[in-house]
Amino acid sequence: MLKKMFLFALFMMLPVSAFAIEDIKSADIQKEAEIQKKLTDVGVSVLNANKIDGRVVFVYDKAEVKDKLKLDKTLLNREVIVYGYDYKFIEDDNELAAFLSRRIAEAYRSYPGFFSGRLNSLKIKAAPKKYQIIFDKIGVDYMVRAGYNPVAMITLINKSHPQKRGDGLTSNVTSKRLAKIYEYICVKYPYFLKNNEYYQNKSYQNFLLTSVNNRKMLEEKLRTRSRKELNYE
Repeated sequence: MLKKMFLFALFMMLPVSAFAIEDIKSADIQKEAEIQKKLTDVGVSVLNANKIDGRVVFVYDKAEVKDKLKLDKTLLNREVIVYGYDYKFIEDDNELAAFLSRRIAEAYRSYPGFFSGRLNSLKIKAAPKKYQIIFDKIGVDYMVRAGYNPVAMITLINKSHPQKRGDGLTSNVTSKRLAKIYEYICVKYPYFLKNNEYYQNKSYQNFLLTSVNNRKMLEEKLRTRSRKELNYE
């Protein structure tokens, strides 16, 4: 009798567990679909506002950083992949536009030129540090034209990119990169700093705290109307 009751209880539990698993899967699928829609909406808004005449697609992949050894398809297929590791740092549409805009700049640079853009792609691969700064600035331009706040480029990079001891072979130290973005916004789009909706943002406040010396250098450059390239730290 006890055995029959145990089997009956077990039988009653199985469908509930199966339904629960299906509910979880369904919720995950719905969440991914919502993220994908947001990526596409913001990404296409940036493309259209900047009259980008080359196709670029946006794909959400919930893989974490350990799976990011996959081939970057931004240049190869003009496909911007947003991994779960990157997406978890994004708090609003401005920051999403920041992430997508600089990747769009990279993808779009692979369209013109010899051999269907392959030569330009090789140039980018050969000088990644130089083009990292170029794409940051183009990304800021894309954001503004699409109606997004470029200061979000600073808040996103500040909280998502670690500070290494110095420039690497393929990338600039993050503090230098942020300083160049700040200078670009300050000179070309000062309105966003004078009316800074991100001023109380914790990530932006952290940027201000850690960029005092670089910003003093910029203030002196602007005061003296110098055109020299600053050697940010």
